[in-house]
Amino acid sequence: MLNNIDVSKILFLDVETVPICYEFEALEEKTKFLWDKKTKYLQERDRLTAEDVYEKAGIYAEFGKIICISVGFLVQVKGEAQIRLKSFANKNEKLLLQEFIDLLNSYYNHESYVLCAHNGKEFDYPYISRRLLINELKLPKLLNNAGKKPWEINNIDTLELWKFGDYKHYTSLELLTHIFNIPTPKDDIDGSQVAKIFYEEDDLDRIINYCEKDVVAMMQLFRKYRGEKLIANSFIIST
Repeated sequence: MLNNIDVSKILFLDVETVPICYEFEALEEKTKFLWDKKTKYLQERDRLTAEDVYEKAGIYAEFGKIICISVGFLVQVKGEAQIRLKSFANKNEKLLLQEFIDLLNSYYNHESYVLCAHNGKEFDYPYISRRLLINELKLPKLLNNAGKKPWEINNIDTLELWKFGDYKHYTSLELLTHIFNIPTPKDDIDGSQVAKIFYEEDDLDRIINYCEKDVVAMMQLFRKYRGEKLIANSFIIST
């Protein structure tokens, strides 16, 4: 089935998110109240306070924001497969989201194009969509699933492909790259450190590099699923 997909029509992506405010105390009182209400189960399960679990705020679109979206696409140059990368990163979330949807609307606006992300259907696609609406931006065609049935949504999820129908099963990209002998994207930082690097170190370039490595790892994993060889580093180009 995967071998019937035109890989030139796939836009691979990954997002990096952080809490809307770095410190819990910086939140408005109503937001604190709603966070406490939202995370009551986590607090009771782990015997923690709302402030203790606030480090998880970045994974909730209502309490977090996107600071980087990296995308990758496969091209053929003189018979060799190449990975081309591009990142949208900005402290101003609305600006980076606008640049991202401008790309989708300009080059990936036809129904033959699809997105691909690891755990994309549970995280990346809905998170981006929610933050677009919060920022009063219009959903691009590739993310507008209103009224569609699940089997009518063509966007790809490399985690879903690995599940083979087992909906209880979660496997991280890090584990999959390990078992498929793909160079790890976690050789510098991991997701738990992104907020600290963004707010304390103000190092957006380091986050971009990390996000792009995740995209490359996912694209290499997709090639493994298709029985194809990995693309050498010399054929991976960031623009």
